[in-house]
Amino acid sequence: MIVVGIIAVCAVLAVLAFFLPRLSRHPERGTQRTLGLGSRAGGKAPGILGRLLSKPFHSSSRAVSRSSSAGRRARWRLPF
Repeated sequence: MIVVGIIAVCAVLAVLAFFLPRLSRHPERGTQRTLGLGSRAGGKAPGILGRLLSKPFHSSSRAVSRSSSAGRRARWRLPF
């Protein structure tokens, strides 16, 4: 369920970054902030458990960032 949600957010941000590159920054930062909260909360668990709990949030944050930057990069490569 969470994986489907992250994929949907990545797709929406990529499309938004393609059509409205400047306006896509705010939603991207909002999702980064939300995922950062989850990562920090999971990281407070002791030892290896903390790393295991924060890793999905960290990788999701990286995916959101990559999809947004890919949408902007594709937009700037267009010939018009």
